[in-house]
Order: sequence, then structure tokens, then C-alpha cells
Amino acid sequence: MAPALALGALLGLLGLLGDPGGATKVLHSLRYLRVVVSEPGPGLPRYVGVGYVDGIPFASYSSERGRVEPRTLWMAAGAEPGYWDTETWISKMYQHEEPIHLKMLQIRYNQSRGLHTLQREISCELLSDGSIRGSFRQGYDGQDFISFELGSGSFVAADGAAQITKRRWESDGITVEELTNYLEHTCPEVLQKHVWYGQEALERKEPLDIHVSGKEEHGILTLSCHAYGFYPRIIGINWLKGDEIWDQETEWGGIVPNSDGTFHSWARIEALLGEREQYRCRVEHAGMPEPGIFAWEPEFGWNFILVLVAVSIITAIIIIVLILMRFGIWKLRSRDPVPRVPIPLHFHREEGEKGI
Repeated sequence: MAPALALGALLGLLGLLGDPGGATKVLHSLRYLRVVVSEPGPGLPRYVGVGYVDGIPFASYSSERGRVEPRTLWMAAGAEPGYWDTETWISKMYQHEEPIHLKMLQIRYNQSRGLHTLQREISCELLSDGSIRGSFRQGYDGQDFISFELGSGSFVAADGAAQITKRRWESDGITVEELTNYLEHTCPEVLQKHVWYGQEALERKEPLDIHVSGKEEHGILTLSCHAYGFYPRIIGINWLKGDEIWDQETEWGGIVPNSDGTFHSWARIEALLGEREQYRCRVEHAGMPEPGIFAWEPEFGWNFILVLVAVSIITAIIIIVLILMRFGIWKLRSRDPVPRVPIPLHFHREEGEKGI
């Protein structure tokens, strides 16, 4: 597995694609991801860390490279002196600590061998009303383990093993206090600093392309609304039935980065064939002057019209030709055969002359 593919596979365990159906009032976001594996291999480092601003990876670290490196031109050019040395020191500390936490979880789940992963994510978002939203999430083998939301004051454990961690952390009291302080103060300050580094690139607005499609199967019509090439990352995609938003019935595909720094996303819903015209897709994004409403126009309808027009034209031509032939205005004539020229009677071969 190539390093880039390995990194993508590790980060995919975190479910970091976001929710395009959510609110669109997030101005900027900062997210740090850390992943450690129990059995590294070629192209699969033991530890990986990636920093994201507004969904764009701006720096990364792996145990194979041993140093934090820029992932964007604006970070490579804009970071202050000493930034990369400080970030590398922090990442090396995590590289030492995270395998210890992973080993403890393997013991708790009675797993001694095999490939296992520990994933941690800490993030904060600056909202348009000036408030801060922040969270911490920890996963084990791609499943939720324990989480914390700013303002909740307590951890949420996903199972019995996570309950042990929850009790230990909350008995200390320091963990909740430290997390709250980081998410409420430190993280937003770091976020604003990185937005300043890449202000021109991060605050641009790229328009988007919308495509609505439908597929019928077993009497059910699946409607899909795709948004392509948009920036910034925050987008709202909702399916409407009439004037009502049907979010509970909607499946979202997440917000996925493109190679050019833009994003794409989709939302899908199932409908009855007879109710097709009641469904419309609503898209809201900073690259649009106002929210747009889009409906599915079956492609076969246009194809049918084109075929019908072509058949009508051909039929009309045939009818006109038949009428002209009926009244003798246009006669179909075959080409006259070339007349055979008779050999004159006086033309004879001389005796002994060979015929042709």
C-alpha cells in the first residue's frame, strides 16, 4: 500500500466526511487527527497526524518521515520561524504516548494480536454569531469509543470498556477542565492564526455545479442531488417534499475533497414513482447568491421527444414522396440499359483468323 493510500485508509476510519445537511453558519474550522496502528507495515506508518483548516489538510506528520511537513503552499510560505520545529516536537510526544494507549485498549478488549487502530480527533469551529463549537472524539478499530462536546461537562462512553475510561478521566477532574479550556480558548486562537496564514486561499468562494439524477428499481425511485467543485467546504444539501425538509429520510455522502482543493458532496432520498414531482433538492452555499432549488428532469423524456421528432420528419417525407409519385409528378426511373450494338453482316473473320 502506498503511503498516500495508507494515510487515506487510516483517516477514513474516523468518519470525517461531515454532514452536508447540517447548518451552514460555520465560518472556519480547525481539526487535528491522530491515528496509531498496532502492526505497521510497508507504506503503513505506526503513527500519523494531520491538521486541517476548513477541511483542507495544511500539515502532516508520520513516524516514517519523523517531521511535520506543510501540505499547502500558503503554510509552507506563511508559518512563522520555529513553527515546524515546535509542531514536530509535539507530534513526537504523541508518537510516543499513543501506542501505549492503544496497547491498553487491546488488553481491555482481550486482543493480543492482529491489526488494531486508535483514532483521536479534536476540533473547534468558529460560528457566524461569534460562538465556538468544539469536540473531542476517540475511536478504536474504526468504532466510536468515547467523546466529549464543549459545554456538556462530561464524556460519552460507547460501551462498557469505554465506561472504565470515562470513570477514570472524570474522577481526575483535570481532563474535563483541560479539554474545555483547550476547545474554548486555545483551539480558536490557533484556528485564527492559521486562517491568517492562508487568508487569501481560505476565504475564496468557488461556484458549484449541481446535478440531479434518478434511478428506478422495484417501483422505488432513488433521487440523488450532487454538488461538484465548491469551496468553502461548508454546504447545505436538503431534499424537500413539497415545502417540507425531509432530513430523516435523506442519506448524505459526506463532504469529500477534490485534488484541486475544492469539494464534492451528494444527498439521496427514496420516493414513490407517482410522487416524483413533489421532490426538489435545496442547495445553500457561499458560492451561490442565494439558495437554489433543483428538480429532476428525466433524461429519457428528452430522448423520447428527439426520437419522436425524427420519426415524424421521416414519415412526412415518405408521405410526400408517395403523393408526388401518385400524381406522376415524380417518377422513379431506372437507368436505361446500354444498347447492344449488332455486328454488321459484312463483318466476318477471314479464314484462319482467330476470334476474339
